[in-house]
Amino acid sequence: MMIMQPTEEVVVSLLLRIFDLSGTFVFAISGAVAGARHRLDLFGVLVLSFVAGSVGGITRDLIIGAIPPASISDWKYVAVSALAGFVIFFWYDKLGRFRNAVLIFDAAGLALFAVSGAGKTLAYGLGPGPAALLGMVTGIGGGVVRDVLVSEVPAVFRTDVYALAALAGATLFVGGVYLHLPSTLVAIVSAIVCFAIRMIAIHRKWQVPVAKSLDPPHN
Repeated sequence: MMIMQPTEEVVVSLLLRIFDLSGTFVFAISGAVAGARHRLDLFGVLVLSFVAGSVGGITRDLIIGAIPPASISDWKYVAVSALAGFVIFFWYDKLGRFRNAVLIFDAAGLALFAVSGAGKTLAYGLGPGPAALLGMVTGIGGGVVRDVLVSEVPAVFRTDVYALAALAGATLFVGGVYLHLPSTLVAIVSAIVCFAIRMIAIHRKWQVPVAKSLDPPHN
């Protein structure tokens, strides 16, 4: 009996699905860690884990017409967010020793979501420009709401190279797809590039220019 080999389209679809769920988990971890650092109770930690892991994808799905959003209709997204929240809540005292955990998980989630968001947008028939932009939105959405809920200025609104890293990863993926390069390889490389840009920016303190203020400096 002849065994059908999976097409590249099927493989890429599965890979992007894995990226989406993995991005949900690592962003949920970052949300839960932020909640634990701010001494929230179990419910607060679970809310932050779900928000951080899901808001970007929900926003993307609503824009492209994927209704109801996967993060709500598919139990796997809720499950991985809850798992991340419980893990951090009950073992934060042991995991808390790892410094910059939020930044690392945030960068990983940013990279995975930027690629999966761009890929899903392309799958729904939108062009390269919207795909790159919605890849960025998928990457930054959860982190923005997470930071707002713990009364912090979101990283994307500060001078950090954050949204630009997501846009770079999403653009690289879209460009590779339109150049008919191996999509699986392009997805992996694009995620790595996004993660690397974000981590190098943190390490080297790269900043996006801000407008000069007319106000006198604070003493």
